[in-house]
Amino acid sequence: MNTRLAALALATLCAAGAAWAQKPPIRTGVDATFAPHAMPRLGGGLEGFNVELGREIGRRLDRVVEIDGTEFSALIPGMNAKKYDFVLAPTTATPERAKQMLFSEGYMETDYRFLQRKGDKPITGLDDLKGKTLSINKGSAYETWARQNAEKYGFKFDVYGTNADAVQAVLSKRADANLAGHTVVMWAAKQNPQVVPTYTYKTGLVWAIAFRIDDQAGRAEINNVIKCLKRDGTVARLYEKWFGEKPGPDSWAVKIAPGHGVPELPGYDAGPFPPKC
Repeated sequence: MNTRLAALALATLCAAGAAWAQKPPIRTGVDATFAPHAMPRLGGGLEGFNVELGREIGRRLDRVVEIDGTEFSALIPGMNAKKYDFVLAPTTATPERAKQMLFSEGYMETDYRFLQRKGDKPITGLDDLKGKTLSINKGSAYETWARQNAEKYGFKFDVYGTNADAVQAVLSKRADANLAGHTVVMWAAKQNPQVVPTYTYKTGLVWAIAFRIDDQAGRAEINNVIKCLKRDGTVARLYEKWFGEKPGPDSWAVKIAPGHGVPELPGYDAGPFPPKC
């Protein structure tokens, strides 16, 4: 009897393994230099918020996830050439992009944030920038914003080759604050207790997963998983793990859209599509 039960259990495991093997892998990619969303892991491979998010999507779908680490500029062309099923790297959903590709609903905001030395008077609004010097990564969207707003708000700014250098400028008191993406700022503060995140400048934009413009079915399948990951708190837990603080109640890390995609952008399918978990 025990022998027969063992044989049956082995057959069940083999059948499950065969079913797993028959499902094609999910192929996707990230910018492997964009910490803490994706970065090389000590000992090999990749780690980060988006890497874990992708692996969790695969687990919920019982599919292997193959994640390439490459330059962001190669990801969207790779997706359109069907090398990738979707772009896992943080992709800002904009009206212009939404005319060329489909988006999942947002899984977090893409905002600007200031990083300051611990103990300094915190920046609480843009008017507090008067007389201050900001450190900014050269060639970034934050440099563009600084050039457009320096005279208006009365601040100066210096540009650096990497954001790590810009953070060092704050630590060495060559700058009063570093301006960068809010998740990058939270990661820097998590790694260094001498600096703290302060004022968040809201852009109104979100990061989402990008799909080919004709892949309605793929977008619907993955977006349903994202809804489930929000509903059971997985996205919020990953957010806190990698960025060092809990998302607010109005964050897209916890909010669930009624439909598939980013509301008010081209390509949004209003549904409604409640999560099927």
